[in-house]
Order: sequence, then structure tokens, then C-alpha cells
Amino acid sequence: MLTTLRRGFDKLLGEEQATIDTIEPGSILVAPRKPIPMDDEAAITEVLDLAARIGAVLLDSGTGAVDTRDQIIFVAGIYGLDNVEVDVTFNTILVSARRGPTLPPVTAVRTVHYRSLDFTRLAHVDRLVRRVRQLAITPGTAHRIVDGITTAGHPYPYWVATLGWGAMALGISILLGGNPLIATTTMVTTIIIVSTNRLLARFGTPVFFQQMVGGFIAVLPAATLYNWREALNVTFMPSQIIAAGIVVLLSGLSLVGSVQDAITGAPITATARFSEVVLMTVGILGGVGAAIKVTESLGIMLPSISTASPFRPTDLPTTIAGGAIAAGAFALASYAERRAIPVAFGAGVVASGVTGGLTLLTAGPLVASFGAAVVVGLVGGLAARRALTPPLVIAVAGITPMLPGSAVYRGLYGLMSEQSVAGMRQLATAISIAGALAAGVTLGEFIARTLKRPQLPAAFHRQRRAVKFPRMAAMPFLPHRDPGATGPARGLTLPRRQSPRSKT
Repeated sequence: MLTTLRRGFDKLLGEEQATIDTIEPGSILVAPRKPIPMDDEAAITEVLDLAARIGAVLLDSGTGAVDTRDQIIFVAGIYGLDNVEVDVTFNTILVSARRGPTLPPVTAVRTVHYRSLDFTRLAHVDRLVRRVRQLAITPGTAHRIVDGITTAGHPYPYWVATLGWGAMALGISILLGGNPLIATTTMVTTIIIVSTNRLLARFGTPVFFQQMVGGFIAVLPAATLYNWREALNVTFMPSQIIAAGIVVLLSGLSLVGSVQDAITGAPITATARFSEVVLMTVGILGGVGAAIKVTESLGIMLPSISTASPFRPTDLPTTIAGGAIAAGAFALASYAERRAIPVAFGAGVVASGVTGGLTLLTAGPLVASFGAAVVVGLVGGLAARRALTPPLVIAVAGITPMLPGSAVYRGLYGLMSEQSVAGMRQLATAISIAGALAAGVTLGEFIARTLKRPQLPAAFHRQRRAVKFPRMAAMPFLPHRDPGATGPARGLTLPRRQSPRSKT
């Protein structure tokens, strides 16, 4: 019984800390490589540049500033640079190695020129950091691997990612209670939005205006279908289409990273990231507002704000299915690895299931969102140890379908239709839910990274040795050795799953 229990804990919690976010710089007791001489500026610069490049990929993928800083310090410590100062801001990384009172410090600077959703790149850097830790590969080899990671194209063609965004919108529409016609319309609308924004990006159009165009396009099919609802004999709410488009446009913003930075002690970076989120959201609202005015001038009046229908137990299966589809499709659209997509699908099941269950218990939207995000962050952190998938992938994919797109639309429409009080209430609800989701994920990941394998009583270890090794148990003078261990090099074994880009 106890043996089965322990094996279950081992499988759940993992034998090692397998993700970037769980690697602590202080975990290095002795650097596996010789310390670099302080007068060797070339060697120091090579290591600092490597650490800064790794940090740039992490920051580009949405990793928090504190976690990025820890990884930079970790990589530098592996190669024998202990006295390192790291400053991570919104788009700049500065790494400086102090060499004592008589030598000037050596500094490396790296700027993040763009931010993209490519979770495969993040996973490859995760494995590179683990490879540096386990095998202490040379800085030159690590530089070549980083070159391959940063110059490689996306793992899927653009049309696959575009279909992924459309499938994500379809799942959100199902989660909001849309019928097949509404879900199909939402999917086609989102594909048009993504394709248009990709075309605008090629011409160098600022992201703010891309968000405006996306918000504008999201309203037009909903208004047109609502105007023809009687001829088509369909009953629906335009918010089911518009809200899905808003969630898709919001999904690429680093909401989780901004809140995580604020909580973990990086206020400057948190402020910059949050300002970006607010600015891009204002762009969406501007596009939606302009489209509403255009439709009203054409005689198409969208319905006013109404109280949302109560959540019923019969709605739970549909909600779970919609959340799962949206989460898995988001991972696909964000160029996640194939093995990460089923994990993201499961995160969507967990998030939507917990949210629906707490809603049935009348917990309220804030409590339901926070509870679901905590569970997703915790499960993501634990699952990442077994699947070797960065927890950021699971966390962001899990909570993305829960973003308050419907509340954002209701709030904006209320402000534009002389329902200011109701509109402000809806916008405040949307902001609160978004903050609860990000804070919950941060708390869940914190619990996951601090959760170790349980320390069972010593009597259990003796019983286990007696069952598996009866002769050893009869020799109390022998030093204790875990029968499951394979020697001191157990933790230095390279994982079986390796990226093709990691081969040298």
C-alpha cells in the first residue's frame, strides 16, 4: 500500500525539477566547470552574451522578469561566474560581471526587438538550459544551439496557425453557448481577422492599429447575422461572436507576465507590460466602437445590455468542451510542440470544469476565475515535470478561454448606448476577472515549484528495503541507499526527448 502510494507521488511530482521556472540559481552547490579567470575578458564576454541571449528568448516568449533574471544568473553560475548583476526591463537585458576592485566590470546588453508567440522556441530554450545544467556543454556549443533556435522558422505553416486561431474562436463560441451556425461564423470571422492583421504586419502597421482593425471586423458579421436573424430563423446574441473575436485579440498580450512581474517584485517591467496590455485593449475597444457606430448608421441596432442567462448544470459539458477546444487550438496557433497540445487541451478541461463547478456553487465570477487559474497553474507546473513542457505554455493556454471578452464588449456597448453605470460595472468586472486569472496562475505556479516529493516516515523506507532487498535490510551497518537511484550521475542524464535543434 505504502509502496503504491509513494510511486503515485513520484509520478505526480516527478523525480526532478524539469522546467525552466523551477530551476533555482541557488541550487548549484559546485559549478561543474572551472571558474573563469577574472582577467579573461573574452571568456567572460562569451558566457555573459550566451546568458543574455537565452534571457532574450525567455522575455520574448512572455516569461516574467524575475524568472528571466534567475535563468540568466543560473547559466552564468554554471560556467563559474558567480558575481553577476542582472537587470531585466520591458525590452532590455543587461548582464554585468564584477571582477573585483581593481578590474572594470564586463557587461553584455541584449534588446528584445519583437514579441511573438512561439512556444516551441521557448521549449527548446528550456531544454538548452537543462542541457547546460546537466552536461555543462561549452559556451561555444551553447551559442550554436541558440543560433539554431532563434533562426529556425515556425514549426507549422502560417495556414495551420491561422486555422488554429479559428478553431480557438469556435471553441470560445461553444463555451459561450453558441449554436453550430454561430460557431462557424465566429471561426470564419477570426480567420479573416488573423489574415488581415498578418497582411498589415507585413506593411509595418503598428500593432495598435492592427487591434483596431480586428475589433472592427469582429462586429460586422455579428451585426449582419443579427439583422437577418428572422429570415434565417436563428436566435442568438451578437456578443457570442464579438466576444470570441475580442478574446482572440487579447490572447497574444502578456497579461500573465505583467501581473506576475508586479507580484514577484519587478514593478517597472510590470508597469510597462501592463501599459502595453491597456493600449492594445484600447485599440480593440476603438475598433469595436467604430463598427457599432457604422452599423447603427446603416440601421442595424444591436441589442442593449441584458443580464446574462444563469449557468445551469446542463451547460457544464458544453462549457468544458468549448474550453478544451479553445485551449488546445490556442496552443496550436502559438506554435506549441505536438506533445504540448494535448496537455493544453487538458488544461482547458480543468479550467472550464473548475470555473463551471464553482459557478454552480454560486461562488461568483471572480472566485471562480481565481480558483480555476490556481488549479491550472498548479497542474501545469506539475505536468511540466513529466512532459518537459514549460509551465507558461500550459498556464496561458488554460486561462485564455476564460478571458472576459463578453464583459469587455458589454461594458463598451453600455458606455456608447447611454448605460454608463452598467457599462462601467461590466468593464470593472472584466478588469477584475483578468487580474484574478493572472494572479491565480502565478499562485498556482508558485505552489507547484515549491512542492517537493513528500518525505515519508523512515519506517516506510525500512519496510520498502525489506520488501525489495531482504538481505540488505538484514544488515543495519550498511549505509542507506535509495534502491531506485542509479548512482551519483542520475541527475546528469540527458532527457530522452530532445529537440532536433539541440543536436550539435
